[in-house]
Amino acid sequence: MEPDALHLELTQLHAGLDEIRRAPATDGKVELIVRRPVKDEREVLAEAELDTERGVVGDDWLTEDGDPRTQITLMNARAIAVIAQAEERWPLAGDQLYVDLDLSDANVPPGTRIAIGTAIVEASEVPHRGCKKFAARFGLDALRFVNSKLGYELNLRGINARIVQSGVVRAGDAVRKLA
Repeated sequence: MEPDALHLELTQLHAGLDEIRRAPATDGKVELIVRRPVKDEREVLAEAELDTERGVVGDDWLTEDGDPRTQITLMNARAIAVIAQAEERWPLAGDQLYVDLDLSDANVPPGTRIAIGTAIVEASEVPHRGCKKFAARFGLDALRFVNSKLGYELNLRGINARIVQSGVVRAGDAVRKLA
């Protein structure tokens, strides 16, 4: 299958909004864990260590950015499922945790803490937006979708977070928004 065959048009992406909005508000789960050992490489993991100083252990976050507010990115698994169309394409987005949880700004505003496995992360005020790489991998309409006003409100591209409690995260672990 050619890559463009998986690039959906805006109308097709908008058709997935109802499913994206069905993501749980408080109690979800980790669907996929990805580590980026070097630029443009991805490793799907069964478990990962999240560290308050190092981010996802083995990830290139420190060399890429080093801003503690962007140690880790979370993306709504339902959103990437609509955008990527095939689970093996999810890692192309470049996020580390794909979670079945409503990451909208209304549900998870900056400062919100989320327990993931034995770790706790805090949603950052630094927005996570689509870029040229995202458009190349998923199409220009996917970029327009995540960078639209609604895309920003729902955080369809995901959220940046910092790790406030080190711990281990496994695929299938609970994801819980803390009060």
